Amino acid sequence: MDYIIVPIIWIVLIVLLIAFIASNIVIVPQAKAYVIERLGTYRDTWHTGLHFKVPLFERIARKVTLKEQVVDFPPQPVITKDNVTMQIDTVVYFQITDPKLFAYGIESPMAAIENLTATTLRNIIGDLELDQTLTSRDIINTKMRSILDEATDDWGIKVNRVELKNIIPPAAIQESMEKQMKAERERRESILVAEGKKQSAILVAEGEKEATVLAAEANRLAKIKEAEGEAEALLTVQKALADSINLLNEAAPTEQVIKLKSLEAFSSAADGKATKIIIPSEIQSLAGLATSFKEVMTDPKREQPEK
Repeated sequence: MDYIIVPIIWIVLIVLLIAFIASNIVIVPQAKAYVIERLGTYRDTWHTGLHFKVPLFERIARKVTLKEQVVDFPPQPVITKDNVTMQIDTVVYFQITDPKLFAYGIESPMAAIENLTATTLRNIIGDLELDQTLTSRDIINTKMRSILDEATDDWGIKVNRVELKNIIPPAAIQESMEKQMKAERERRESILVAEGKKQSAILVAEGEKEATVLAAEANRLAKIKEAEGEAEALLTVQKALADSINLLNEAAPTEQVIKLKSLEAFSSAADGKATKIIIPSEIQSLAGLATSFKEVMTDPKREQPEK
């Protein structure tokens, strides 16, 4: 019986030894860091990989994540330079860069960051008026990030970003801002309507102007066409006259024929309304002969027979 118990005890002891050794083998995962203490004092910082802890002498004092973290702080009451009280809540993005300082630098890092954020925000907003506060988020974020990052260096924390999540002014201020925004929208609408009417009037005036120009151009072209027609008619008449003269010259008329044609032309001129007629010397004798003949033919004594 004793021979059976002894091997069992050894097996148990070996199992316990293996479990004890295994419990002191530490595997640090990615983006983690372990702060190790030996006999109550800082010994080392373990990063990703396999590590062995000395039993009974060493312990893991703190496990620190190296990932970027975000913390949303509740709204804080702040007062602007023009004595307007508002509520502002902030969001802080930070990352632990030194696990040792984070473990031993401050007792409650998150509470310290929250209080530091609140006091920094009050100091910055206290130098700004309400309108500046509402329109200067980027400036406020940059100032807060710079101040918090410098203050948390001793804690092994790096502040990457600070954002103002909400800015909540008093109800009366919100109502006034809404009325102002409504008035501004109505003003812009009136400007757009007036601008539209202006553009419409300009387009109508330009259309009328173009129509007038086109009408004047059409009238000018019509007059040019009319003048060209008259000129062409005159050219046709002149050409016909020239052709008749050429035909007359080709016929070789006698002097008596020429004088007779001149007398016919003179008769046509005499039938007009001219008060003065200049008679060429060549046809004066013929004209006198024709007049005498006309008087003889129209003598009343010759028309009445003798009794």
